[in-house]
Amino acid sequence: MKLLALDTTSGACSVALYEDGRVTEQFVRAERDHTRRLLPMVDEVLAQGGVEIAQLDAFAVSRGPGSFTGLRIAISCVQGLAFAADKPVVPVSSLAALAAGAHRQHPEWQQAPVVAALDARMGQVYWGVYSPKAPNCSLLPEAVQDPAQAAQQLRESDLPQELYGVGPGWHYEELAQAPVRAVEVEALIHARDIAELAALLWQNGVSVRAEELEPLYLRDEITWQKRQKIRSQ
Repeated sequence: MKLLALDTTSGACSVALYEDGRVTEQFVRAERDHTRRLLPMVDEVLAQGGVEIAQLDAFAVSRGPGSFTGLRIAISCVQGLAFAADKPVVPVSSLAALAAGAHRQHPEWQQAPVVAALDARMGQVYWGVYSPKAPNCSLLPEAVQDPAQAAQQLRESDLPQELYGVGPGWHYEELAQAPVRAVEVEALIHARDIAELAALLWQNGVSVRAEELEPLYLRDEITWQKRQKIRSQ
């Protein structure tokens, strides 16, 4: 299968082409430059793979959780491309992609669950726990919580004793009380990991039409407030 994945969820902008297990990726750190960079990166990755949009089976994108602006940039871009090409979209959890990147970059973590955490602002974190055996499904429900609450829930869970942590949400000192053996705070989400996870979901028949694609924020009241503000403009 051929699949194009995009991500602007964190402090990076990345695009990846998945072709039957082979991945070509463009990745740059671009905190506030996603909009200008994204479409040229799409063109570059497709050119490198010698693939045209019409030859793709599907698109993939991070559905969240994450920042409102970051999620919307990639999702809007994917919606436009997928709608124009009449292709489906495979939404992938940004937390699952963060954990998949940690498993890819740390061979010593391969057999253990990874706790992925993103900074949700307002003193909270988005977090979930992912095993390499089922990389798209969190072992505990994805949540947005105060760091101390997240640490307590991890301590009281029935998860394996060997856990690792990844993501910028781990900068909160309260999360240090969580039972993890090591943490990588400076990790960013890569489109290549979204592509790999999307390929697994695609094989299980998971996809949506472009017009059905919606971001997942977890913090419903904030989402509602932002949507209301946008509609009133």
